[in-house]
Amino acid sequence: MALATRAVNGYTWHNAPDGGACFVDGSGWIYVSNSEVGSGSGGASALRFNSSGTVTSAYRILSGTTQNCSGGATPWGTWLSCEETDLGYVWETDPYGTKAAVRRPALGRFSHEAAAADPDRRVIYLTEDVPDGGFYRFVPTTWGDLSAGTLQVLRESGSTLSWVTVPDPDGSPTRTRRQVSGMKKFNGGEGCYYRNGTCFFTTKGDNRVWAYNAANNTIAIAYDDDLTPNPPLTGVDNITGTSSGDLFVAEDGGNLEICIITPNDIVAPFLRVTGQSGSELCGVAFNPAGNRLYFSSQRGTSGSSSGGITYEVTGSFR
Repeated sequence: MALATRAVNGYTWHNAPDGGACFVDGSGWIYVSNSEVGSGSGGASALRFNSSGTVTSAYRILSGTTQNCSGGATPWGTWLSCEETDLGYVWETDPYGTKAAVRRPALGRFSHEAAAADPDRRVIYLTEDVPDGGFYRFVPTTWGDLSAGTLQVLRESGSTLSWVTVPDPDGSPTRTRRQVSGMKKFNGGEGCYYRNGTCFFTTKGDNRVWAYNAANNTIAIAYDDDLTPNPPLTGVDNITGTSSGDLFVAEDGGNLEICIITPNDIVAPFLRVTGQSGSELCGVAFNPAGNRLYFSSQRGTSGSSSGGITYEVTGSFR
């Protein structure tokens, strides 16, 4: 079911919908979606649902920013909206629309893609969408407060991984990814999702899904299309998961599918969008009950940013 194309209850839904997440709202929920538009025209909006799943309102929660691609939800109920542009920022926003968005420069300035909160180690993981990007983590001085802390990047020496502090998170004049010798490079970081001690993230340049085991400080490739006969998943992008352990990965390109990766490493298409070859799928997120899946086709049937469509798929899911 298409939820949002141009207008919802008098509110004009934003262009180029991208990364998204859901938040509890009383007996209902809120779906937040980024707007990947340039030149200060980006930002994020929200759809509010009642307990029966009916949209009751829509509203803006971030304006005046650039290329808001993906992001991540925090355990304290905010949405981190990431600017995918050189020296881009992370903005902490209020899904409920009551508090003003706050820029969080301590999380670094680079081509941000996605964020994932790890409440066990009390850090925020961050991906970088460039061919020689880093995989970062932000360690807040106080958990729940992103105004201050330490930005670190993953370094690899032989078979040993370590987190090294980025000397200048501002990234100017030397970009963050060029400040730490031996930084492990990832080819086009995309979606990021944390669950039970593991942070899963995707890289579009080599079409891989990575699994960083935070407890053991090890990293492995969970999916690689080059190692998979007749690969069903190409153009990896946003990623989310379910309580059953399944991962859902949206395609930017390929045949516009959302694919599932099971705990038993079975990879298969879940859904496909047709007639929208000029678009990409993004914003995959489940509502709190886990029985509704949201995603967007960023440019819809028109192939332009103004043609974006946000969808809802009802479960049950596994």
